[in-house]
This record gives sequence, structure tokens and C-alpha cells, in this order.
Amino acid sequence: MVSGVNKLAADWTYDAISIGYPGPVLGGRPAAEPVNLGRGWVGFDFEPIFGLPVEVMNDAAMQALGSYRGGKMLFLGLGTGLGTAMVVRGVVKPMELGHLPYKNGTYEDYVGRAGLERYGRPKWRRHVADVIERLVAALRPDETVIGGGNVNNLDVLPARCRAGQNANAFLGGFRLWAPSGHLRSEPGRK
Repeated sequence: MVSGVNKLAADWTYDAISIGYPGPVLGGRPAAEPVNLGRGWVGFDFEPIFGLPVEVMNDAAMQALGSYRGGKMLFLGLGTGLGTAMVVRGVVKPMELGHLPYKNGTYEDYVGRAGLERYGRPKWRRHVADVIERLVAALRPDETVIGGGNVNNLDVLPARCRAGQNANAFLGGFRLWAPSGHLRSEPGRK
């Protein structure tokens, strides 16, 4: 990945790097190997290789940060699994709500890509609506953003929800480097 990035960005000028990682991140580092990428992420130190400051953040949290407009926002990313994050007063908190128990599995078993393939679009949409309703009832956000690659498989979004875009992750990556007091990741980040 590093050599690919260096090759693609060889003629770019930049001061820092933001990496959206598809898994849990603790202390600015991947906490577990991703299920949908190659191994070697856990324990890898990006800064010496790139020679610049690097921030690693959960990819759903990065998209949430880029989607944020104010207040208390819940982000739900419908993709390989279910990416989740909250942003409150400009501070993003990655969560792993997709792993919570639901029916005969977990939320992401029903609303992730495997659920879409297993149940088909109509039944998958019903599961998505149910999961969103449960999480909104529990977390009481001012707004909910539904993002990820499978948001396009929804005909209608629930009330007080808006569709996110994967491109918002780029804005989230820039916002990671905002001055203190502006949009940022949770306190104590690397």
C-alpha cells in the first residue's frame, strides 16, 4: 500500500497523511487485521516510511467527520459490514456497533454486504430500517447520516436521515488536521 501511495502521489505536495482504516483503531494504530484487506497493518509504523505525520482513523469515523454539519450526528456506513461513529460538537468517536447482537447474529450480519446477498434487497431494506430505528432510539442523534457503498440500495431513507457519500471521507481526512477547537478526532489521539 505504501509503495502504491508513494507512486501515485510522487508529484504531489502535502504535509501530512490521513489513512481511513476498515477496522478498529486504538491510539492511532490499527487494533486488528482487516477482514477485507491483506495482513500487516497491526503494528506497522507509517510515519518513518512516509517521512511525514500520519493519522490513522477508522474509515467510517473519517467519513462521519467529513459528513458532519453540527449537533449530535450518528453515522451508519452500509458496506462490507456496518461502520458506525458519532460526532458530537465536532468530536468524532468511532464505534463498533455493527458487532452488537441482533436476531441470530449481529447487526452487520443482517445489514452488511453478506446480509444483502443472503436476504435480497427487499428483506435487507427491512433489516436496515429496523437497525436504524433501534440505533436512533438508543443514541438520540439530531441527525443520522447513512453512508457506505450500499446506501444506494435504499429507495427511501428514514426520517431525519440523509445519504452520505464515500467522498466525504476525503473531507474527514483533511478535518483530522484542523486546529484545536475545530472538527477533530476524539481527545487523546496520536
